[in-house]
Amino acid sequence: MADIKYEIKEKVGAISENAKGWKKELNLVLWNCAAPSYDLRDWAPKHGKMGNGVTLSADEVKEL
Repeated sequence: MADIKYEIKEKVGAISENAKGWKKELNLVLWNCAAPSYDLRDWAPKHGKMGNGVTLSADEVKEL
């Protein structure tokens, strides 16, 4: 699998945390140098690993 490049531009907030320390977070993320999108997913401590999630454009967030 190809490397996924990401940069968290803004941490909006955490919703929950599981027993292993993974947090479900909403962040503004740059994925593979594309335009930033809002991203809701589980993150390992220090954001070293991530779980499956959902990405939304700014327009989609406004619509929601």
